[in-house]
Amino acid sequence: MSIKSKAINSGKWVTISTVVQTLIQFAQIAVLARLLDSTTFGIVGMSAIFIAFFSMLGDLGFTNSIIHKQETDQSILSTVYFVNILLGLVMFLLICLLCPLVVSFYHEPRLYKVITRTALVFLITSLGSIYSILLKKEVRFKEIAIIDISGNGLGFPVTVFLAYKGFAELALVYGGLVSHSTRTLLEIYFGRDLLRPKLYFKIREIKDHLKFGMYNFGEAFFNFIQGNWDNIIIGKILGARYLGIYTLALQLGYYPISKLNPLILRVAYPLIAKLKDDVESMKRTYLKILDILSYFNYPLLAGLFITVESIVPLVYGPHWQETFPLIKIFVFVGAASCLSQPLFTIAYSKGKPQYLFYLTIVSLTVKVILVYVLGKYWSVVGVALALLFTELISLTINFFIVHFLIGNFFKEFLRNLFKPVAFCLALIIGVYFYKLFFGYVGIYNTIAEIAIGGAIYIILTFSFKYTFADVKDLKRSF
Repeated sequence: MSIKSKAINSGKWVTISTVVQTLIQFAQIAVLARLLDSTTFGIVGMSAIFIAFFSMLGDLGFTNSIIHKQETDQSILSTVYFVNILLGLVMFLLICLLCPLVVSFYHEPRLYKVITRTALVFLITSLGSIYSILLKKEVRFKEIAIIDISGNGLGFPVTVFLAYKGFAELALVYGGLVSHSTRTLLEIYFGRDLLRPKLYFKIREIKDHLKFGMYNFGEAFFNFIQGNWDNIIIGKILGARYLGIYTLALQLGYYPISKLNPLILRVAYPLIAKLKDDVESMKRTYLKILDILSYFNYPLLAGLFITVESIVPLVYGPHWQETFPLIKIFVFVGAASCLSQPLFTIAYSKGKPQYLFYLTIVSLTVKVILVYVLGKYWSVVGVALALLFTELISLTINFFIVHFLIGNFFKEFLRNLFKPVAFCLALIIGVYFYKLFFGYVGIYNTIAEIAIGGAIYIILTFSFKYTFADVKDLKRSF
């Protein structure tokens, strides 16, 4: 199968997976926001920060190195398999040992059960991680889609049922364990033809992967601090309640890009890795990725910005008004973030993971300063603004790195970006006037706002960007 055919087929399955998972997770958020309070979400958020710290050690960068090198040696892959299992065991034991320190740091005793039970994830996922990597390397996104949908599909009802029965924060923990267990079993099943582990373990034979992963790990480590510094400060200074409010606002503000971007990027990296010696093809592909991401993400972000007072009560319930200003800020954070994310496809494909590492250090330094200063004066709103300013600075540096790796692209990027931005402004203006004359409270007004905004964007798209013939060609491709 050609690279183009793989891209089309993979895109189809990633689309299906993303749509189904989005619906499941959206339903889960809507239900849990009515069953659980902000403090419960905050406690889970505190635990998530600690768990995420160890998650970045999960494969020592093996995912990106194996895809970059197109590794097929069964002896090397067997060594990686056993290294992952050992890492999973070490992570589990370390988390259990250090858990009391986290409980003491936050002064939140409910964290102990949450953290120690969540740590079981490392034992579970270590058994299937190598198979997940190989399925991605071989661009077998049909199987990956089945794995992801099945995991979320089984975890969702378990989580909701336990929340209804009063398990509070443990409902999310046990639901997550069910989801990860399902994924691991299916990863092993679908990937069994790609690796049959041998009793072989020689660290020196994977030194190239470890070397590649050093910068990957360094970038992940500082990216973790950079990505969670705001949550750490809020949880420590303001407590679980404000962290819960901040977490839900961030989750909804990032929701569009967290679901749509993987649709492109999960397929883009293994394919771009196969074109790593053709700079012009990489540049064209990178620009196309930016165009697609902005075109599909921006109308959703713009729609969320103008309809937040209508959407939040319907999704989270009527008692989450404190998230309104935060979500509006996070919309702009998401707009910048979605343009930053494709850098990794270029950096890893060119064998330059150190650039991501350096970028993360700069972003971390900026964020630590801004979160402290702005958070001190404007509480959670100040922290959200600090996140926005950090993302804009990071995006600027991001583009300089891409320019260095693949050459000048910025003028063409701006030409491509103009139309979706203009269409979004028209969308916002149209919905604003509807709200002004007819109101925004209730499901019918919300549906009307979404319909008006969507109609404006689609009409402008077919008038000035794409033709119906383009859509027919795309349909025929699938």
